[in-house]
Amino acid sequence: MLGRLSSGLYRYVNWKWVVVATIVFGCFIAFVLPWQAEKSKEATGGGESPDSSFLYSADDLYRMAEHYGESGRSAYIQARFTFDMIWPLVYLFLLVVLISMLYRILPVTSRWRCINLLPFMGWGMDMLENLGASLVMFRYPERTLVIAELTPVFTLLKWCMIYASFAVLVPGMVIMVVHYLRKRKV
Repeated sequence: MLGRLSSGLYRYVNWKWVVVATIVFGCFIAFVLPWQAEKSKEATGGGESPDSSFLYSADDLYRMAEHYGESGRSAYIQARFTFDMIWPLVYLFLLVVLISMLYRILPVTSRWRCINLLPFMGWGMDMLENLGASLVMFRYPERTLVIAELTPVFTLLKWCMIYASFAVLVPGMVIMVVHYLRKRKV
């Protein structure tokens, strides 16, 4: 099933999708993210957020919930189920399209072609982080023991997968450049 998804992405992704994904991502970075960051800062009192943290603990998550206050927690939860459902799709779209374009020159039998599925792992961890953090915020001051302990792990894995997805763009560009240089020589 995953192999079929990967192959399908290679089949349908083209340079038009690269342009569209880049424009959408650029617009989000330039306009939507600053607006959302300001809105979040106002609602939560400018405290740290699990979404932008790399490492934190369950205790840190409870401390954030305390700092946000009731209205801040409510705003945080609302943002997780509105803005933070769309933003991950935007970066997922960009990364899948770029990776698929760069690695499409690999032989169809290469296992490395499945690397275009790596961003889905980051997206999945982001969704689990959103659910976990929202549940902790919703139940606060009650403790949500297992979820509160797992949410920081989801966040760490999210960032690792997203960074890895951006990192694989570099060897993908090298592979593509080498491929086209060899093709020109022939």
